[in-house]
Amino acid sequence: MKTLLHKNIITGLIFISCFLHTSISATSLKNDSIYIPSEENLKSRTEFQNDKFGIFIHWGIYSMLAHGEWIMNSENINRNEYAKLASGFYPSKFNAHEWVSAIKASGAKYICITSRHHDGFSMFHSQHSPYNIVEATPFKRDIIKELAEECHKQNIALHFYYSHLDWYREDYYPLGNTGKGTGRTHHGKWDTYYQFMNNQLTELLTQYGTVRAIWFDGYWDKPDFDWKLSEQYALIHRLQPSCLIGNNHHHAPFAGEDLQIFERDLPGENKAGFSSRQTISQLPLETCETMNGTWGYAINDTNYKSTKDLIQYIVKAAGKNANLLMNIGPQPNGELPDMAVQRLKEIGEWMNIYGGTIYNTRGGIVKPQEWGVTTQREKHLFVHILNLTDNKLFIPLQHKVKNAILYKDKSPVEFKKNEGGITLLLSSIPTDIDHVIEIILK
Repeated sequence: MKTLLHKNIITGLIFISCFLHTSISATSLKNDSIYIPSEENLKSRTEFQNDKFGIFIHWGIYSMLAHGEWIMNSENINRNEYAKLASGFYPSKFNAHEWVSAIKASGAKYICITSRHHDGFSMFHSQHSPYNIVEATPFKRDIIKELAEECHKQNIALHFYYSHLDWYREDYYPLGNTGKGTGRTHHGKWDTYYQFMNNQLTELLTQYGTVRAIWFDGYWDKPDFDWKLSEQYALIHRLQPSCLIGNNHHHAPFAGEDLQIFERDLPGENKAGFSSRQTISQLPLETCETMNGTWGYAINDTNYKSTKDLIQYIVKAAGKNANLLMNIGPQPNGELPDMAVQRLKEIGEWMNIYGGTIYNTRGGIVKPQEWGVTTQREKHLFVHILNLTDNKLFIPLQHKVKNAILYKDKSPVEFKKNEGGITLLLSSIPTDIDHVIEIILK
């Protein structure tokens, strides 16, 4: 993941090489007929779409510096000096049960955690690099293993974030647009780095139980490079056919991918500036966003979005037929920030009442409007009123309506038929976070 400033710089660099990417995408598309998702994979896609809400966790030794996950690059920290952080990393208050319980109570159905971020440090016990949490830190515990076991116990789906780029290893060569100031004066061979990644992916997919998704990031660092994605994707699907693959490359999906990711934007929007090359595909969709401003823990970032804003983002994503992956950056001591825990609790209280209008739904037949969105499950159309200054609401709806009720108490809602739809006659101007009207279609 990247900060807005870093990404704006990179976006300009990527634009220069955009024409080169076209040929790479074409090659991928030529291979599209080769990838036929398995029955298990299609089932995973449906389960993923039904879940609607997950929690992203950015955690690593960078949390000790408390300035976000890009600190190694932004401050041009020498790789050898940065690696010394590991010797002091001892998250004594990490408790997988407490993490998963708090996340589950929020109504989230899955967790995606950084198994290895751009700094190259592995948060799991890897046999292919001693630069990992078990061998390089005094903590000597495999937090990915503990978290995986707890997720399986509590029936929370597990996704692994895995960085394609690396600011630490010398065989990540040629260098990309970032990480040029981390002191790599010698360069290894790309083939060894590619094999290293595949070896680690094999570990993640064979030693931690069922993994529902691999979430890649970093392609944008070398957008005109041949990453050999088709072979890597084939490896993942061979090891776990049900495992979904998503790649945060900011392009329309490549062959072999099972999800489409939108960073800091809802599908069809480009407010953050990272989605200009994306069209909305038929694959399951996911947008990721932070609770505050940064992905990794930053001690001075207490600018948390309000509970109202976070809930409405979940609703808007669902209305656009997408999941929301909401990020938390744990503290270096292993605890989730108090403010994040409070937000999880408050979101959970809302989901306990309104989850039925989010889970197992798809974007409704009424497209997103200025006043809000709709979600739908079979003949039940849920009208999510997020921004309305009137007590009347016209719904452009061609289907016949059986009746309409206020979702929270099932009381009837009056409506009248109009040309091209119906008008809901509300008892007052809505002031709720999300005023939900359930329309039952004939």
